[in-house]
Amino acid sequence: MSNVISGGSLFPPIQDPIQRPSQTPASPSQEEGFSDILKKAINQVEGMHTTAQQQAGALLQGDRSDVHNVMIAVEKADIAFQLMMQVRNKIVNAYQEVSKLQF
Repeated sequence: MSNVISGGSLFPPIQDPIQRPSQTPASPSQEEGFSDILKKAINQVEGMHTTAQQQAGALLQGDRSDVHNVMIAVEKADIAFQLMMQVRNKIVNAYQEVSKLQF
């Protein structure tokens, strides 16, 4: 009788969670700041919202017969918006905590 756990056939090897990528850091001109990343994320959410609106409009006009894809697009846009709002709330909370600090 073989030991399945020690054989490693069921579970992949555990990777070090603190392991850093072996890539060299980007130069400052190529580095994105927090505001750039946040703007890109907001633009992606806005793009999802626009796509969902267009698909829903096309469905209402009778141009599309695929209700499933329209509903998936609407749900993706809704979940992305909810995530964006939670990130905003965390940023506001962090700002309030930092503003309470006395230097």
